[in-house]
Amino acid sequence: MLKVAILGGSGYTGCELLRLLLSHPNVKITAVTSQKLAGTLVTDIFLNIRNTGLKFELMDLKKLVKKADLFFLCLPHKTSQETVAFLHKSGKKVIDLSADFRLKSAAVYKKWYATPHNYSPLLKKAVYGLPEINREKIRKASILANPGCYPTSIILGLAPVIGKGFIDTDSIIADSKSGTSGAGRTPTQPFMFCEVNESVNAYGITVHRHTPEIEQELSALSKKDLKIIFTPHLIPMDRGMLSTIYVKLKKKTALPAIQKLYRDFYGNEPFVRVLQNGVLPATKAVKGSNFCDISIFLDSRSSKKPTLIIISTIDNLLKGASGAALQNMNIMYGFDETAGLMTLPPSP
Repeated sequence: MLKVAILGGSGYTGCELLRLLLSHPNVKITAVTSQKLAGTLVTDIFLNIRNTGLKFELMDLKKLVKKADLFFLCLPHKTSQETVAFLHKSGKKVIDLSADFRLKSAAVYKKWYATPHNYSPLLKKAVYGLPEINREKIRKASILANPGCYPTSIILGLAPVIGKGFIDTDSIIADSKSGTSGAGRTPTQPFMFCEVNESVNAYGITVHRHTPEIEQELSALSKKDLKIIFTPHLIPMDRGMLSTIYVKLKKKTALPAIQKLYRDFYGNEPFVRVLQNGVLPATKAVKGSNFCDISIFLDSRSSKKPTLIIISTIDNLLKGASGAALQNMNIMYGFDETAGLMTLPPSP
């Protein structure tokens, strides 16, 4: 059995990791940390979890390093830097759900996160953990940077066409909407019920921290430096994410030919579902699952540059966070990639 620890396990992503890992056939959870809840039974905080005697404990790395082989980090950015460095030096594998090792440039990290990266040599060792584009690298990873939720929905939406030469990569616009769980579990005024209920608002326009992550990975796929227009929105629901992506075609291309590209690209992927022509993705269809649903539409009214419209939807806490982390763990250790993840979404 693989011994795993969850550091920072009292938030939404930590709860989902606990729920998934407790039913995984190859895993034993040996530690869960929380600075505020140390000594408290996990089952007293997460009422959906039963039949475990796990207690939250303090994050004493010198003690924890002896308890597990793999560490999931659900910690704030900057805090993860030091923790990853210590665990890596101790010969442990890490799946980091923060943003600390997603960006390859320490200068870009400092610009967008307003804090220096103190372990920049480790950025080269970290593998960006999106299985659909980096599976072989993930198999060999010792530091795994779990992708952000917005980047997952947008990169998966564009990956099949980004390097094919028939889209105008200077025209990409991504309009994304997320449930409030994406902001974390710590109570703050903008995310209180009365603030978000019956309201939709855009935020982080031109400055959202997922922007350089999206651009980094799309640039790598397209083999050219590119920029996108990305606008996230907060919507009044618990979980779920839907991205609508607009991009101009360089020349007229038939919709069936583009759909074939998507079906061929994702044909063997266990968690990406390319929907039939005209079927609209919905957050309800992926809620509680590790699936990403994608549908493609084409607006050909412009004779010069038709617009490709891609809709991609995920559960931000699963395919956008904890589910992806578990999928990456399965790949890293040679387990069945779908182990612990093949749960169907609940009925509407």
